[in-house]
Amino acid sequence: MDSGYYAASTALVSHTQALDAIANNLANASTVGYRAEHNVFSSVLESAGTAPNTPLNSAINNYGILSRTTLDLNQGSLQKTGNDLDVAVEGPGFFTVQTADGPMYTRNGNFRVSTQGQLVTANGDAVMGDKGVINMLPGPVSISADGTISSNGAVSGKLKVVEFPSGTQLSSTGNTYYSAPPKTAATATNSFVRQGSLESSNVNPVYSMVELITEQRTTGMMQKALSMFNSEIDKTATQDLPKVG
Repeated sequence: MDSGYYAASTALVSHTQALDAIANNLANASTVGYRAEHNVFSSVLESAGTAPNTPLNSAINNYGILSRTTLDLNQGSLQKTGNDLDVAVEGPGFFTVQTADGPMYTRNGNFRVSTQGQLVTANGDAVMGDKGVINMLPGPVSISADGTISSNGAVSGKLKVVEFPSGTQLSSTGNTYYSAPPKTAATATNSFVRQGSLESSNVNPVYSMVELITEQRTTGMMQKALSMFNSEIDKTATQDLPKVG
């Protein structure tokens, strides 16, 4: 079968996957602390055997795949809420959260106090301090720029805000939580906590819509190419093969 058929099939699959990522960005354009995901494509040159490596031969054997997605770590805008338990990170840092699957990291500072008196996320997971789970004290809450939480002058704990070395690959695990490779999280030195604010999603809706339209056109072209290949294959099977021999 013509290798161009396989190249078109691979391209259709990869661009369909890219559409899913773009649609997810648009769906989370208003989700607090959400980090946009960008598609990274790569090519795989299928071995052409003994065939000469001509430009045409390379083109039809060069299969495009969606190799991975990367997180956009640019700062989202901070929106004031006036809620004492809403906090945002200004800078590259992440809050640390303890989940059933281990420590996770988030930029979503929409916190609350559980019935056990612990500071938790909207999902009910414990927000970690530099000395473990934070047990909140009664009274008005004050959170300083370094993450220290106090009530009526008594300190409840200090938010564990971490940063990651440049190039660290964070992975989305859902619910605006992100995982990181072991031992990459370090105490934040360039981040500040802002009480009474939340960080909005850093998705650019206009840019994402342009991406969506581009990918839709590309998938449409690949579908048309596959239809043409199928027509040619059917013609060969019905008209040319019976003449052999």
